[in-house]
Amino acid sequence: MKKLLILIVLVLIAGFGYYAISPLFDVQEVDDALPEVASGVEKLTPVQKEEMDALIVEANKEPIVEMEEVMPEMISVSKAFPVMGTFGHPASGSVRVIKSSGETILRFEDFETINGPNLHLYLSKDLEAEDFIDLGAIRGTKGNINYTVPEGVDLSEYRYVMYWCVPFSVLFNYAEIYE
Repeated sequence: MKKLLILIVLVLIAGFGYYAISPLFDVQEVDDALPEVASGVEKLTPVQKEEMDALIVEANKEPIVEMEEVMPEMISVSKAFPVMGTFGHPASGSVRVIKSSGETILRFEDFETINGPNLHLYLSKDLEAEDFIDLGAIRGTKGNINYTVPEGVDLSEYRYVMYWCVPFSVLFNYAEIYE
């Protein structure tokens, strides 16, 4: 009976160990493109570019008329905020905040970290994740990764972007963002 109990405990420990350690060796590489700045312009053929140049020359001959319409929102890119690893969870890279067409994107660039069980991306007011917004499961552990911030979230209230291990409530890495 004692041997059976020891065997059951060993199997449970092995199962837990596999669950906790196996993600460390699972690298998920992602290479998201930057959000479109001027969609379509780069895709013109040489003939189309010549036609566009001719239209611009003609338009420059017209008198300047002040328009009352508001110009469309331009893309805004923050400076790069460094990603900081924690003890036992090294990380490197940076995070930028990109705002374009009313959408806010958190972009991890040249990012690399180790994986873990059930990692989520949090926006948090503190490093203990007491007041946070869960942006969902991580999409990758290496590369250039874009995450869309839900509409209505005020990033000035959330200073930290964090990779958070949900089952163990452990901070893997973070970047402090401020504008």
